[in-house]
Amino acid sequence: MRSYPNIPNIYAETTLNLLLKRAKKPKVHTIEDYLKDGGYQALEKALNMSPEEIIDWVDKSQLRGRGGAGFPTGKKWKFAVQNPAPRYLICNADESEPGTFKDRILIERDPHLLIEGMIISAYAIGANQAFIYIRGEYPAGYYILLDAIEEAKAKGFLGKNILGSGFDLEIYVARGAGAYICGEESALIESLEGKRGFPRIKPPYPVQYGLFGRPTVVNNVETLCNIPLIVGMGWEEYRYIGPSDYPGPKLFPVSGKVKKPGVYELPMNTTLREVVYKYAGGTLGNKKVKAVFSGALDCFSAEELDTPMDYSPFGFGGTGTVIVLTEEDDIVKACLDIAEFYAHESCGQCTPCRVGTHEQAHLLEKLIEGDATPKDWEGLQFVNKYIQPTSICGLGAVAGRLIRQTMQKFQEEWERYVGKIEEVAYGTS
Repeated sequence: MRSYPNIPNIYAETTLNLLLKRAKKPKVHTIEDYLKDGGYQALEKALNMSPEEIIDWVDKSQLRGRGGAGFPTGKKWKFAVQNPAPRYLICNADESEPGTFKDRILIERDPHLLIEGMIISAYAIGANQAFIYIRGEYPAGYYILLDAIEEAKAKGFLGKNILGSGFDLEIYVARGAGAYICGEESALIESLEGKRGFPRIKPPYPVQYGLFGRPTVVNNVETLCNIPLIVGMGWEEYRYIGPSDYPGPKLFPVSGKVKKPGVYELPMNTTLREVVYKYAGGTLGNKKVKAVFSGALDCFSAEELDTPMDYSPFGFGGTGTVIVLTEEDDIVKACLDIAEFYAHESCGQCTPCRVGTHEQAHLLEKLIEGDATPKDWEGLQFVNKYIQPTSICGLGAVAGRLIRQTMQKFQEEWERYVGKIEEVAYGTS
């Protein structure tokens, strides 16, 4: 076993002991560790089931994709198998959302859970080739997965005629080059094909026309790691985990001004308040919570801490990423960080996003530095509003959302900056 670079000591805690069962320990688990703990038993069970039955179980489990959108996994698989073979499976491990490191801990500490989930998933949708597209900034994870794949091959879990079932599967690992946009499934597919990572116009969707023009299922790491749990325990038992409408374990990466940052495995009827105070130990210096950012997606104020961590219309949603800001933090300056992130990560394919994200960051910086005019403030609001409805993909759709939410929820903080704007006539400076 080779030595791996840059494996951080991420704190992990679980009340469910399912996804983080082994990952709580800061070590890379070999296939021997995994087998001793019952690993690949779900695969053996799955290979004695029909693919249709597995898809039905996943559908009945009500597993939702853990990559952010929360789309029902079973439905996605059903859409894919309606289209003729060959089909492909892709694991989206391009985890690049600010504050998100939940998939990293699974890859680096329990890679065989992901591999088992991919084998079962590929068998269910009739794919004989699968790909893991991993973030380029995860060098250790890349080599860990390569080694784990070789271990699985040596034990007969990958390759030709897996466990005598007649099912063949090869898994390949591809590294991204640091582009956040390649976390969007169609941009990921373009990149995997050797092209620039530009999002595709939809429809058609990847389940219809994906990798190399064939039906393709794209699921993220955490989603695929749930598959051995569903097959192993059965969909009925899985449905008892957490709330009935949003069953199954969920990983929440917590960072910012908290005493115990890390990854927490919790049911989705947990509230944001519980995540911050019960599990993450409260805030540094016991300061008041000012806001919680869900990555770069949404902003929740201190009055919204009783929000459930689920995918309901009023839930926390997204990837489950929790970034805690306290009374010491400047909301407007925090928004500049978000704006600069989107400006840096825009792929440049469409003008509203390519120009709008940079203009948003530029005008916000002028506002903070006290150099903005009334026209700049008007322009910032205009750009923020219209990036979303005019952009091709989801990056443009959310590039202004969190900032717009803070303008509504923290009006006084924004007004302090707006009040500094020199009172000049529009069109002059």
